Amino acid sequence: MPQSGRKSIAFNRKARHEYFIEETFDAGIALVGTEVKSIRAGKVSLQESYAKVENGEMWLLSMHIAPYEQGGRWNLDPDRPRKLLLHKTEIVHLQAKTQQKGLTLVPISIFFQRGHAKIELGLGRGKKLYDKRQAIAEQDAQREERRALSDRETGRREHGETR
Repeated sequence: MPQSGRKSIAFNRKARHEYFIEETFDAGIALVGTEVKSIRAGKVSLQESYAKVENGEMWLLSMHIAPYEQGGRWNLDPDRPRKLLLHKTEIVHLQAKTQQKGLTLVPISIFFQRGHAKIELGLGRGKKLYDKRQAIAEQDAQREERRALSDRETGRREHGETR
């Protein structure tokens, strides 16, 4: 799906570290008044949140939206379950996938698209400790390779000297 028109608000940085993301889905979120204003201000946390299917509906649990400062009595519970808006066929598909061993629905990011708050969900399989170590080692190797190329392009030698 093209990413044009998206304004990213928050990311779950641990999602791709903790899980192998096999598929991603965009879903709308059913929000109430002041929650939208808090999200626009960036006062949202996706850490430790997850999605699950209950009674044919998709719910997002443990997402924290801080109360809006000027909200007064209209502020709701910051950690309440929020309904996700998906087509019925997508819900049935995701329910079948999550019933498989080791698959879970993890929120990856929250964004605004054409004025509507949406969330990117990833269907992920949990990583083992050795997988995480391997991913970190690959990232370090890529970083060192980029650094070496950058140093060679700017004319630096191995010991930080210039030509």
